[in-house]
Amino acid sequence: MKRAILSAALPLAASIAIAAGAAAPAAANERDRQFFQSIEGSWAGAGEIVAGKYKGTKFNCTFAGSTPQKDLGMTLDGGCRVGIFTQKMSASVVRSKAVGYKGEFMDGAAGSGLDIVAGNVVNQDKVVFSIHRNDLKGVMQARLADQQTMNVTISVRVEDDMVPVIGMSLKRVDDTAVGAIARQ
Repeated sequence: MKRAILSAALPLAASIAIAAGAAAPAAANERDRQFFQSIEGSWAGAGEIVAGKYKGTKFNCTFAGSTPQKDLGMTLDGGCRVGIFTQKMSASVVRSKAVGYKGEFMDGAAGSGLDIVAGNVVNQDKVVFSIHRNDLKGVMQARLADQQTMNVTISVRVEDDMVPVIGMSLKRVDDTAVGAIARQ
């Protein structure tokens, strides 16, 4: 009896999933494009290391956000300053059919950075990327609190928990038009 119910329900469930899946990519692509376009422009703000060896270290960053011409994705280029020291920072992600988004922070895990191995635009205000380097696994989350404020949190996996390690709040420092209505 159980097998008969499953054999009748499975094709129905599959056809519903396929129909929903056909409409979802177009809507998802537009949502993703809206998020990435909203980070275009210049950003600056303060951050802090909130866990680990350098806990309590404060820093200031400036970034320029851009989107690629053909691919769906984003790039943030700039740098962060701690005291008198400045470190160049860059992150780039592009759409990947297999894992959502992939890319690298700095020069990737092969160098001194991190690989972005998967990702997802959750909604028009939030994106989450999986990061990886050797045994280190974690997530980077960027959330637009409003059109002028972006909060970034990097968390790493420690045993079964995700522990926030870096927090940063960036403010828009240019007049880049965001949203559906461009500035005149």
